Amino acid sequence: MQSTTNYLWHTDDLLGQGATASVYKARNKKSGEVVAVKVFNSASYRRPPEVQVREFEVLRKLDHQNVVKLFAVEETGGSRQKVIVMEYCSSGSLLSVLEDPENTFGLPEDEFLVVLRCVVAGMNHLRENGIVHRDIKPGNIMRLVGEEGQSIYKLSDFGAARKLDDEEKFVSVYGTEEYLHPDMYERAVLRKPQQKAFGVTVDLWSIGVTLYHAATGSLPFIPFGGPRRNKEIMYRITTEKPAGAISGTQRQENGPLEWSYSLPITCRLSMGLQNQLVPILANILEVEPAKCWGFDQFFAETSDILQRTVIHVFSLPQAVSHHVYIHAHNTIAIFLEAVYEQTSVPPKHQEYLFEGHPCVLEPSLSAQHIAPTAASSPLILFSMASDTPKGLTFRDPALDVPKFVPKVDLQADYSTAKGVLGAGHQALWLARALLDGQVLMLRGLHWVLEVIRSTCQQTLEVTRTALLFLSSSLGSERLSNGAGMPDFQELKEATELRSRLQTFSEVLSRCSHNVTETQVSLSCLGGELLKNQNLIHEDTRSIQKIRCCLDKMHFIYKQFKKSRMKPGLSYNEEQIHKLDKVNFSHLAKRLLQVLQEECVQKYQVSLVTHGKRIRQVQKAQNHLRLIGRSVAACNAEAQEAQASLSKIFDRLLLDRAAGTQIPPHPVVAPHPSPDPKDLVFHMQELCNDMKLLAFDLQDNNRLIERIQTYKLLGAFLLLPTTPCYCDTRIGVSR
Repeated sequence: MQSTTNYLWHTDDLLGQGATASVYKARNKKSGEVVAVKVFNSASYRRPPEVQVREFEVLRKLDHQNVVKLFAVEETGGSRQKVIVMEYCSSGSLLSVLEDPENTFGLPEDEFLVVLRCVVAGMNHLRENGIVHRDIKPGNIMRLVGEEGQSIYKLSDFGAARKLDDEEKFVSVYGTEEYLHPDMYERAVLRKPQQKAFGVTVDLWSIGVTLYHAATGSLPFIPFGGPRRNKEIMYRITTEKPAGAISGTQRQENGPLEWSYSLPITCRLSMGLQNQLVPILANILEVEPAKCWGFDQFFAETSDILQRTVIHVFSLPQAVSHHVYIHAHNTIAIFLEAVYEQTSVPPKHQEYLFEGHPCVLEPSLSAQHIAPTAASSPLILFSMASDTPKGLTFRDPALDVPKFVPKVDLQADYSTAKGVLGAGHQALWLARALLDGQVLMLRGLHWVLEVIRSTCQQTLEVTRTALLFLSSSLGSERLSNGAGMPDFQELKEATELRSRLQTFSEVLSRCSHNVTETQVSLSCLGGELLKNQNLIHEDTRSIQKIRCCLDKMHFIYKQFKKSRMKPGLSYNEEQIHKLDKVNFSHLAKRLLQVLQEECVQKYQVSLVTHGKRIRQVQKAQNHLRLIGRSVAACNAEAQEAQASLSKIFDRLLLDRAAGTQIPPHPVVAPHPSPDPKDLVFHMQELCNDMKLLAFDLQDNNRLIERIQTYKLLGAFLLLPTTPCYCDTRIGVSR
């Protein structure tokens, strides 16, 4: 046990160890509060006095929720060693989070954004106080869990920190080599003499490497054999990196350097976030000071990301989920353009559904009017584009599974098990993503189908209502009464108008038939979707199988982790270890088999089926739109014809009222013409009937609001009909 005046700790409770100090978990003697104490060793006292007290001075200046708090500076009782008493972060460091096999390929998006927010806020506080850290890395970013279960990350270990303004330089070298700025790496690691001075932007390079590590689970610059084994190539990669590249790799010994300008496909960050993050990484991972951003621009660009709202969008034709990052004060027009950048669907062709209902997005409104979305409850984007669904793009986890060496090598077996377990967690994440994609495909298509079926029903109600009035008037013979057609010019024009109206009534009949056929087709598709939605829940069993394999693999992994700390194994322990390796390999093989046969293959089949259904729905929607145009054109012409017919009726009534003899017209039929007085009487009676019918039709306006105005439809429903043909494909009656 060791202690100071107010704190007590045991040397077994070691949290971390460095060249000049060790960190232990300790307790306050009076309150029992858990803290962290940093105890300096004899090597630290060989440093200049101003360097020894620098960490104390730096910590006293800092007070921020994303910087580890300083509680006290005390001394041990016997050796009088200096002790820094600090805030204890119970959840380890960002490095321990990244070393968890679950995060082998990087953090999930939500957790990465927490890291970004905390690191940016902590670094901003350092710059406000003129502090350069000089040793930023995942191991020096501590994690604790807040009261609401959220992660909080804090900058720690200010042993290399010092006060330095933006324009000042320093020449001393500190830091961890994988995260060092290349200029510092050249002198500290390669031991090459050079007279370069360094500025505050060396921290930006370390932040860039740290953020890349957090996003991908690996370092950005990896020579063959690793950074620690091939230091010259490591330096070459960092200094020869082309502008815009964010990573470099050497895959073969003495092989070429390969550059990448984007994050790897295994990264779990959405493309929406990657598009925002990659330019930042490219501009802070720059060796030349003239090309590298300063802190002001770094803070501006990262704050811009953190202030954005994410809107979840699922593109139904492509079967792909998108995260669209946009400011709340931006207009919806900007949001539509952002969607276009990710989906290639122009704004004018974007149609949206949310929770089963059409969602009309007015471009001039603020993006705040968009309903809150989530990954499981996104906006469903539907367009008439006939793209083949591409679905989720991914890398087969089986390609990243390392193999055990035949002999027993405790360290190598532990590393291999960790890699295999990491690929297993990636398989679990992929299985969930594939299942979520299938759920959204079925749900979104079901919603689109319901909207189209609702449109079908409304169209059908309107056409049936019109045809009902038409049927009630068929067989009326009051115009002819068996006496033939009247011999007057007005009646000839009326006959022609009546013929046109008969054609328009047939258009409605034909449209009704087409809508009914479409409705039957959509009902069959709806039944298929409902059946698939019930079956999709059974696919969760595949995820349960993968989860079960992972749990068993994790148990063996823990055993390997313990064994690597031992100097050796007894004979029996070694036999058990060999058996564990065999079982571990079998579990991994089973896990990957379940992923491929029960997840990936089903997903690929569902994509093909989804493509066929999308085309069927798009065809039905196009057909309905053509029907709508045909009905609208029919209605417009019918109104015009009815208006002309009304003028004829009005003129006949005026002639009768004035006692004017209606001029004769050449005979157009073999039958004798009726008496003009009787004809005028019949016309007046017909006009009165039409007016009564018009009043009745006003009560049905609720049914025909969405297919333009049919107020004058009743004016021609009393007329008999003749056969005609309507081609709804082009919206023209023949």
